[in-house]
Amino acid sequence: MTARRRLIAAASAVVASVLVLAGCSVPSFLGGGTDRSEPTGETVATELEPFYSQVLEWERCDDKLCATATAPLDWSDPAAGEIELALVRRPTSGDKIGSLLVNPGGPGGSGYEFIADSIDYATGPRLQQRFDIVGFDPRGVGRSSAVTCYDAAQMDEFLYGIVPAERGSDEWIAEVTAANQDFGQACADETGELLANVDTESAARDLDLLRAILGDEQLNYLGYSYGTFLGATYAGLYPEKTGRLVLDGAIDPTASNQEVNVAQSVGFEDALKAYLGDCLAGEDCPFSGSVDAAADEVSRLLASVGASPLRGTDGRMLGADALVTAIIYPLYSVESWPYLSDMFESVMFGEADTALLFADLYNGREQDGTYADNSTEAFRAINCLDYTYDDDPAKMRADAAALAEAAPIIGPYFGFGDIGCAQWPVVSEADRSAITAEGAAPIMVIGTTGDPATPYQWAEALAEQLDSGFLVSYDGEGHTAYRKSNACIDDTVEDFLIDGTVPASDPRC
Repeated sequence: MTARRRLIAAASAVVASVLVLAGCSVPSFLGGGTDRSEPTGETVATELEPFYSQVLEWERCDDKLCATATAPLDWSDPAAGEIELALVRRPTSGDKIGSLLVNPGGPGGSGYEFIADSIDYATGPRLQQRFDIVGFDPRGVGRSSAVTCYDAAQMDEFLYGIVPAERGSDEWIAEVTAANQDFGQACADETGELLANVDTESAARDLDLLRAILGDEQLNYLGYSYGTFLGATYAGLYPEKTGRLVLDGAIDPTASNQEVNVAQSVGFEDALKAYLGDCLAGEDCPFSGSVDAAADEVSRLLASVGASPLRGTDGRMLGADALVTAIIYPLYSVESWPYLSDMFESVMFGEADTALLFADLYNGREQDGTYADNSTEAFRAINCLDYTYDDDPAKMRADAAALAEAAPIIGPYFGFGDIGCAQWPVVSEADRSAITAEGAAPIMVIGTTGDPATPYQWAEALAEQLDSGFLVSYDGEGHTAYRKSNACIDDTVEDFLIDGTVPASDPRC
């Protein structure tokens, strides 16, 4: 369950930015009409020349500029067709260094919306003064050529439907397998050939194309969460084209699907216990006693909802899986912990709506029942190509037992995840191997010691793997570190991106 967004804090930033933009005049540096980006003109393979020679025509959209680029559908066969990549750009108001491309994570997160709606959350004023800030939707995502699978009603059933059989039983596996096969087939039918080409390596090749047609000789890049894997993959493919890369909330490229599940179940369980300790030390906590006693109560609550799902006012049922999603959502940000207390209290009183709301926010579901984006479809489609899977029942049961042992509260609900991709319409050929990027410029890797979604050890691993990687640690809770009101992290990131300053040692912010 790779981190999909920067979640509540980001959502708050989006709301704030929308309110601000509603009263904004167009900044003077945008002017009127269109703007053009001239490509670098570098020499590429003949079949790629039409793509690398594109001239982007930027149109004004609110206080930013928007454009669409084309990329090969299949990088191994550029003549096989084209896809579209949506971009949004906030031009710098100062002495321009170049473009800074930003990815918010996922996979499936919209970099377009991240920059269009919350640029001040994504990047600080110093960066905005020196770089054109560019958001983009990777292939398969959002406004770019996108993965499409289900309508809203079908998605509701897929995400919130209750499987009555005992978890892990033959009957349960059969029912879950059938549901996932139907979902995968719908994705294949609705998406077509694109579904086989939304892997991260293809997206990294798109990233090099965007660099070139933006007119940048080297890539300057800020990637959060999954965006660190995209950035590291780019560095591995194009080490000589790396400029200044910051990878915040790092993913270990060598980690298998099961290793990811174990690390994240432990990470979220640790974050849950940190929340419980904070809750018990304050007022109006729905729990009492010790942290261990409160954790046991959470386990019983999950078991209770699993056995007897709660009905929401809209008729949907809250089962254990949806409740786990609702618990995970606020754990991404310490500032959201008070809302988690409210949610737990409501479920204890038999009320499902608050938990369903949190699960909806995670899943991108709107209050009217529609889905704001295709993040769920893209998340599944990209991960199914980036990892390998095995749906042998004996192995899945052994893996599930290991998860439950590693994280007794959260782990039991992270098991059997291989079902979703083992019979995906496109067979994965992923190679989860170390990325060294020998010859690349220095690459900053940031790890947060209490990050539940991308555990700190992954940042240590990636910084060690990268030939030019260096680690910047943030001692704290929550997912990712930059722009989280920590001056030490913010200054370290911005000094590196603007001036190329590499710390003499890990600052341990």
